[in-house]
Amino acid sequence: MIKNILTLVSVILGLPFVWIGILHFQDPVWFEPIVPELIGFPRFWVYASGVFEIVLGLGLMFSRTREIAGYGIALMLIVLYAANFNMWVNDIAIGGSKFGTNWHILRATIQVLLIAVCLWIARTSSKQYGSIFEYLNETKFR
Repeated sequence: MIKNILTLVSVILGLPFVWIGILHFQDPVWFEPIVPELIGFPRFWVYASGVFEIVLGLGLMFSRTREIAGYGIALMLIVLYAANFNMWVNDIAIGGSKFGTNWHILRATIQVLLIAVCLWIARTSSKQYGSIFEYLNETKFR
């Protein structure tokens, strides 16, 4: 039962990450305004985050890579929150729209929930299928 729920949740979460990652390549200009000026090169960061979203989103959909993808997306969401925070603090429009404080608080709350779900996916996957980290450690010395 838990394997079915895990698979369902992983696919439901993975598909939007893949789709949003693809959008980073189809319309990078839409994402560029929220890249913090401090790190520069907005097009590069939009493409890089798109690659991570696609790869990790796909990783969630397969049992063998689900654990590492879950941890990877949780970490990615923490790192990418800098762009969301930049958008909030500097009142940056995205897609021609600016958003109020309540919207940004809701977005931050959803981001925290997504991180929690990804960590659950990663931990549950390691219990259900065995940890990929243990597997790599065992095969490293053969």
